[in-house]
Amino acid sequence: MKFIIQIDINIVGKKLLQEHLDQMQLNYILRGTGEVEINEPFSDDKLNELTLGLKKYGIVIIEDEKSILIQKIKDAIIEMVYMDENSPITSGMPTFLSDKLKYSYGYLSNLFSSFTYTSIENFTQLQKIERSKYLIINTALNISEIAWKLNYSSIAHFSNQFKKVTGLTPSTFQRIIKKRRQVQIKEPDIETNS
Repeated sequence: MKFIIQIDINIVGKKLLQEHLDQMQLNYILRGTGEVEINEPFSDDKLNELTLGLKKYGIVIIEDEKSILIQKIKDAIIEMVYMDENSPITSGMPTFLSDKLKYSYGYLSNLFSSFTYTSIENFTQLQKIERSKYLIINTALNISEIAWKLNYSSIAHFSNQFKKVTGLTPSTFQRIIKKRRQVQIKEPDIETNS
């Protein structure tokens, strides 16, 4: 038997973090994506234990101030891209980031580019395309609904950005996914008897 598994990395990461913090019996509060506040004295030994325990899951504790801000920028962009359409962000990305992180957009943009070697706009675009692929694969939304949901100015703009990143148009990608599903449904399960 073959299974196809859908994984929401944000939920998995948060759950792993919570389980590890609970296992260490720490009094904590999760503040936003990837931010933890420990509400008790915290020794270097406990920090090392936490660091090593999380590292095996690919979760890294960031201590450098600029690296922390870079991660907050990424988290804010992901929050904006994955925000429910019932609570849309009416301001643009620059205003959203400035308001959320309490720095000027110019400063955030320069810092992000100097550390990541890409722009906030490019990172946002990649996140939007990943989100759109997820929506194509896992929902019944059509291409225009996905373009609207991800706040593209038009279907043509969405299609151009999608093709630029993936090499395919969204409708071609959607057809490929549908075709794969049909093939998987038609494939008989072959069981071997030993």
